[in-house]
Amino acid sequence: MAKVLIIEDNATNMALSVFLLRSAGHTVLTATDAEAGLTLARDDHPALILMDIQLPGMDGLQATVLLKRDDATRTIPVIALTALAMKGDEERIRAAGCDGYIAKPMRYQEFLASVATQLARA
Repeated sequence: MAKVLIIEDNATNMALSVFLLRSAGHTVLTATDAEAGLTLARDDHPALILMDIQLPGMDGLQATVLLKRDDATRTIPVIALTALAMKGDEERIRAAGCDGYIAKPMRYQEFLASVATQLARA
């Protein structure tokens, strides 16, 4: 299966995402802040990045912009993981370069379907 990078600062959300992805046969890389996630993305070239939007320090939208500007990482699909569900949030997230959007709390079937869809497109 695929190598997936999760950038998430909430331990519970991280544990759930890792469990679901590993159960589906994926290899999982993890980072708890944007800076560490950017380094992993550049060094390990995952097939997909799951990006929390509300991260400490640099937020997920800023990190996504940097990923999409970098020749080494621009083609890696990024799915936003966020509790932001207000009108206009999805448009703002997509404008930053995210290829998909999963609202928290996550529903595992939707989560795995979104991952599979982005990996199939990559």
